[in-house]
Order: sequence, then C-alpha cells, then structure tokens
Amino acid sequence: MAKVRVVLDTNVYVSGLLWTGLPHDLLSVAETRRLVLVTTPAIIEEVREVLARPKFAARIRTLTTSVDELMESLLGIVQIIQEPKVARVVRSDPDDDKFIACAVASRVRWIISGDDHLLSLGHYRTIRIVTPQQFWVRWGKRLKSERAL
Repeated sequence: MAKVRVVLDTNVYVSGLLWTGLPHDLLSVAETRRLVLVTTPAIIEEVREVLARPKFAARIRTLTTSVDELMESLLGIVQIIQEPKVARVVRSDPDDDKFIACAVASRVRWIISGDDHLLSLGHYRTIRIVTPQQFWVRWGKRLKSERAL
C-alpha cells in the first residue's frame, strides 16, 4: 500500500508538538514513515514563529524543551518541497493559501487543519481539507487493512 501523503496546517503542527491527542498521533505516525508530511519553508517558518509566541512559553518550559528542539524534531519527520507559487484561493485569509499551494505542488490529496478558513472550503480540486479527526477516521481504516496484509 502506498504511503499516505498530507499537508498539515500550522495549528495541527503546534498542537501535535505541545500536547497529546490526534495531532500528536499524526506526528507520531509520521515518525514511523507510514505517513508523509509534506511542507514548505514558509510553513516551517510559520510554525517556528507561532511556537515562539509568549502564550506557548510556559507549555514549552513544562515540556522541558525549547522551540529549537521542537523544530529540530519536526524537521526530522517532514518532507520539504520548494516554495510553490501561491494562488488566491482562501479569500477570507490569504495567508492560508500557502497550504493549498503546497498540496497542489506536491500532489497530495489531504490538507489536515483546524482552521475554519480552510475547513470551510471542504476541498480544492482533488484535495480534501479535513480536521485531524476526520482524517484519522478514514486513515485509521487504511492502517487496519494494511496490518491485515
């Protein structure tokens, strides 16, 4: 079975790096290479900027880590592609266009997000835009059938 390739939104990366739950589970599965996380330099930079916000400082201290350590672990599990051209798609938040551009350029079928601007689209071309829960339900079924082989 082919590996599943996805684009994660910044909020999924941040949640997965700082807390337990489905976003964390997605990152854990990516560590096993059964899930490929495709990203761009702009997305990586946005994750770094968000993690460096003061509101996350206490949580990062509680985890006895740093933004640099979190980013190093993240860079070990993602596939970075060249920065694609960004088309205007998300009219309500053009900054989210980079996730669509990454998905189009890398030919992935899934964007996993908690962002209402992206989720309200539902899809773009053949790319489905879903929550971690929606993706996990569908992907979990594939994983179960893969284990049965």
